[in-house]
Amino acid sequence: MPSVGVRVSLNTENAEISRRETVTPGPGRYPRMTADSAEVLAASVAWTKAEPDTLMERVLAPLNLKRAYQRVVSNKGAPGADGMTVDDLAGYVKQYWPTLKARLLTGEYHPQAVRAVVIPKPQGGTRQLGIPSVVDRLIQQALLQQLTPIFDPLFSDYSYGFRPGRSAHQAVEMARAHVAAGHRWCVELDLEKFFDRVNHDILMAHVQRHVEDKRVLKLIRRYLEAGVMSGGVVSQNREGTPQGGPLSPLLSNILLNELDRELERRGHHFVRYADDANIYVRSPRAGTRTMNSVERFLNQRLKLTLNRGKSRVAGAWICDYLGYGMSWHQQPRLRIATLSLRRLRDRLKELLRGARGRKISNVIERINPVLRGWAGYFKLTQGKRALETIDGWVRHKLRCVLWRQWKRPLTRARNLILLGLDEARAWKSATNGMGAWWNSGAPHVNHALPKKLWDGLGLVSILDTINRLSRIT
Repeated sequence: MPSVGVRVSLNTENAEISRRETVTPGPGRYPRMTADSAEVLAASVAWTKAEPDTLMERVLAPLNLKRAYQRVVSNKGAPGADGMTVDDLAGYVKQYWPTLKARLLTGEYHPQAVRAVVIPKPQGGTRQLGIPSVVDRLIQQALLQQLTPIFDPLFSDYSYGFRPGRSAHQAVEMARAHVAAGHRWCVELDLEKFFDRVNHDILMAHVQRHVEDKRVLKLIRRYLEAGVMSGGVVSQNREGTPQGGPLSPLLSNILLNELDRELERRGHHFVRYADDANIYVRSPRAGTRTMNSVERFLNQRLKLTLNRGKSRVAGAWICDYLGYGMSWHQQPRLRIATLSLRRLRDRLKELLRGARGRKISNVIERINPVLRGWAGYFKLTQGKRALETIDGWVRHKLRCVLWRQWKRPLTRARNLILLGLDEARAWKSATNGMGAWWNSGAPHVNHALPKKLWDGLGLVSILDTINRLSRIT
């Protein structure tokens, strides 16, 4: 291992830091980052009086902390309530880790309050996230890496969210398999404010079944109860597991695994991704009966509430799941949900605002990551018409940007001639008095700015990308 730059010796009497170089303080109260992750986390040393090979020791082991640090830094993310950024983390850990580690090992560490952030939900309304400090994100990530091998083997095969080796695509394929097997009616469950309503005592009882280290249990409980800072005021958490920290998805899976096991015990065909759960049955009557019994189970056993306004029993071809819909065929075909198409258009409209003053190559560079990511997620779709429509809409928007940039009829006519239109047609098009959106969708501009031109400029085609991905797989 390379030279660390900081040597730490920690014994039962005191924590002594001996330095070969002085750390220059950076802005604020945190020192400037001066070492990479391997050097920073090498400062973690053995706790001489600790019980050997306890869970907390494994959480705080140097290699585990190194992995956690690299994950937190790569995820970037916003600062917590204390304002510390991921760039400050290395210097802070380098200076204060022995003290933090001692407090964690003695069960005396108290997490900071999370910073409240409100974001809009796709279906309307808002969702509150709780952003932990970067130090707490590091500790939570280290906990997650040791708790996942304990709990993940216990989870249902029909649970796909936030689990290693599992994905939303697998969940969608499982939903289709249930429908193809004849379970063509869907019980769509919506848990009302699930992450805000998690009962701490019930959750901790399930965690305690498989975790014996009392320091780890106490630390998890403190993370659940860490306050939320909003507007400079900290409010206490009596229930819920705030979204935004690395540990929250695992804790939600631990609690909802009880629902999964109950559904398996009853012989139901279902799929769950985080708190999005669909149960597939053979008839509307069976769906209503299932909805009522599941609601009783959630209320009595898990103290969770089913949102009756958003939960329903409907044909599987009506219920969307994780952005996908299905056709009504006996062997259903996956399609892109209407809401997903609307959200993509809204996102692109937002990115294209103000595009009139920018070079078209810069505009394309700005929207390409969205188009590429969207194509990667919806690669399972089997309907091409929606893809052709959205590709055509994107090109239409970009032609509209160019038409507005050209402004004057003289400029428009000259550019149309340069792009291959004959002079008479170019002048007629440039002076027709119609608006930019009409002209950018008309045959003369389509002819002058065809798909081949946009391909040459590097514009991502969703249809072409999905076709290429399907050939690869």
